[in-house]
Amino acid sequence: MSQSKRGRRTVARHGELKSPHPAGLLAKIIGIVAAVVFVAGAGVAAYTAYDITASFADEAVALEGQDAVPPDIGAIEGGVNMLVVGTDECEAEYAYLFGDRCTGADAEGQLNDVNLLVHISDEPRRVTVISFPRDLMSAQPECTDEDGGVNSAVSYTQLNTAWSRGGLNCAVKTISELSGMNIPFAAKVSFGNVINITDAIGGVDVCIGNGGIQDRYTGIDWPAGTRNIQGVEALQFLRTRHGLENGSDLARISNQQQYMSSLARKLVSDEVLSNPSTLLQLATTAVDNVTPSQSLTNPMTLVQIALAVKDVPFDEMVFVQYPVYDDPSDPNRVVPNYEA
Repeated sequence: MSQSKRGRRTVARHGELKSPHPAGLLAKIIGIVAAVVFVAGAGVAAYTAYDITASFADEAVALEGQDAVPPDIGAIEGGVNMLVVGTDECEAEYAYLFGDRCTGADAEGQLNDVNLLVHISDEPRRVTVISFPRDLMSAQPECTDEDGGVNSAVSYTQLNTAWSRGGLNCAVKTISELSGMNIPFAAKVSFGNVINITDAIGGVDVCIGNGGIQDRYTGIDWPAGTRNIQGVEALQFLRTRHGLENGSDLARISNQQQYMSSLARKLVSDEVLSNPSTLLQLATTAVDNVTPSQSLTNPMTLVQIALAVKDVPFDEMVFVQYPVYDDPSDPNRVVPNYEA
């Protein structure tokens, strides 16, 4: 029976619950999948790959204040940085899952609830993914929105408001200032897009800890053990907060990191790599569900990023959280721990 016939099961209430950190799957989608589909000889002709990526440029975003991208990413000194942003927009197909979030006054808005800085080091090749909490309070720079309006710099605001101040460009500028790093590449995916991309590879396996997960807000009542999640379940797993030990936004990062690792392993497994049909579907789905920076619209750039990460062993892929303190003025927020 479909969910709509069962009753509306909401994933989270936007005003009362903090949104999650859906996994940084784009680093691997744009990386490993590009390598496999574009250059690994899996039966997909080169012209098809270029045709797939042609639509990538339609909604590409220019990034302000970042250094120009060299013709060869190998020329980027110190490695490559890419920001992966996840937004909580109310897409028609999935709006019923979000309850008040998609029926209230802010239903038309978007927040950058996922902020993942992916760093690919040059020598030796390693991948580090830094999760920036959406409740991080800090300064944000001046940003130009999609209508050309200029939003003045602010000294103290929540990280996930950057999207409303200037979209992907503003999120990149904000994280660039927080990290002190140049970020020439960026990509955005919505929560609904996460469902589509996960489904393209038949879901991923996650381990539910002792005691299982029970969360009435997300509709989860799962026993402990291994569970293959796809479709709506993937979104539920990534959004649950009340089902976790201390019910905080930061607690969800462990779910995020587990999901990232599981997805990465699935992408490089024989189950995916040896199936040209799955590869083509995954590449097409990724392109259809990703909004990139203009710097990512060149297929050869995708190939170069792919080649930079495809042979990195899993023990050289590290998932960490940007260091924070509790905000002394608000126990539900955090502030940067600059020393750490």
